[in-house]
Amino acid sequence: MGSTKKTNWSDLWKKEDWLACWIGFIIILIGCVAVLTGWFDFSALKFSTWSLGEKAATKAVPLGQQLGQWVFWRKLLVTVVTLCTLFSIGVKLQGERVKKFIPAFLALFVLAVLVRLVSAEFTLNRYLEWAFWALIIGLLVSNTVGVPEWLKPAVRTEFYIKTGLVIMGFSVLFSNIAKFGLYGLGIAWIVTPIVILFMWWLGTKVLKIDNKPLVITLASATSVCGTSAAIATGAAAKCKKDDLSVAISISIIFTILMMVFEPMIIKACGMNQLMGGALIGGTVDSTGAVVLAGNALGAEAEQAAVLVKSIQNILIGFIAFFVAVFFATRVDNSGAEKVGAGEIWRRFPKFIIGFFVASLVASFIIQPIFGGDQVGAINKVLDQYKNWAFVLAFTSIGLDTNFKDIAKRMQGGKILWLYVIGQLFNIALTLFAVWFLLSGVVFPVPELALFK
Repeated sequence: MGSTKKTNWSDLWKKEDWLACWIGFIIILIGCVAVLTGWFDFSALKFSTWSLGEKAATKAVPLGQQLGQWVFWRKLLVTVVTLCTLFSIGVKLQGERVKKFIPAFLALFVLAVLVRLVSAEFTLNRYLEWAFWALIIGLLVSNTVGVPEWLKPAVRTEFYIKTGLVIMGFSVLFSNIAKFGLYGLGIAWIVTPIVILFMWWLGTKVLKIDNKPLVITLASATSVCGTSAAIATGAAAKCKKDDLSVAISISIIFTILMMVFEPMIIKACGMNQLMGGALIGGTVDSTGAVVLAGNALGAEAEQAAVLVKSIQNILIGFIAFFVAVFFATRVDNSGAEKVGAGEIWRRFPKFIIGFFVASLVASFIIQPIFGGDQVGAINKVLDQYKNWAFVLAFTSIGLDTNFKDIAKRMQGGKILWLYVIGQLFNIALTLFAVWFLLSGVVFPVPELALFK
């Protein structure tokens, strides 16, 4: 893969990263207009907590009562029409067939509604977040009856995650990023390169894995943000498609486990939300899973997790650049591969730009002009669209994960050991960085109010 490839202006309306930005911006714009003018209600559907057996102990709204309200169906219609229309336009602009996407998306949305319904049940919601149920339902389909061909056009994990993150950017004030930046840099930018180097040494020298492109791809996925980093680094290292699938599959499986159990362990250890969120942001592979795992600890933890992961995500383009240089000049030993600033830009995840633009708009336009209360009201509307995007994404992850296929591609188990040992090292090093920077023992702790 050479550096002669240039970013065309058409990428702005044909590439997934940019389209995620535009879709996110459109939803943010409509949400702002709806709240600030009061002309219409743009609220997305949210199931209220309901219960089959513990109604007396809760303020749960009976499910039948929710389904019997006109406002429920109106919000459901607004949600599905908005998301189906925007994502269909995005698919069309990418040159794919909308006629196949729309029925597939509607079926995926039905699964997403089922996820939200199940996860809103009082007893189930007390133990596991809706993200877990999204994954479970997707996995049940893919590992039993299988995913039908007609449904596959709607299984677009990254598209949904990227869009959700752009929307979420509106809720993260840019001043928070600036004030938390040095802490985030210490946690993300120092730990990440060390983990990559450790896993490269472990894989090539200790475990003696000959497939070096797979080693560096898995190392990047482990230390940065899972699928996105794997795709970027795999391209830079010329990783084969099957090997890339192995790296992504391992990352997804352990992302599921870490997303569910890491918040539980953090709570059991009594770690505060700021430190717990930062630890999640630095260790959980997938950006979307970071949001959800952080949310399981609380709003402050969610903000800290997203800030650390967002700062860490900036490294994707640079890591891909250095990997391309290293493999071209040392591993492949040809010296013919030339890369430059254009290659960094081409591989940089553009949805991160959308995240920061949304944050800038909220911080320096909406909040100063209309006030913090209005920003909060807008975020209440946008939060549900973000959640729907993530439900679609994690249901897609489940649908895309087949344990039998992964087992067939797992050769010898060395790759699995590489990931497990590398991730444990990543967690230990990140935990030390979090303690060093945020415990208050060495440096002052950032004001907790910054993240509310």
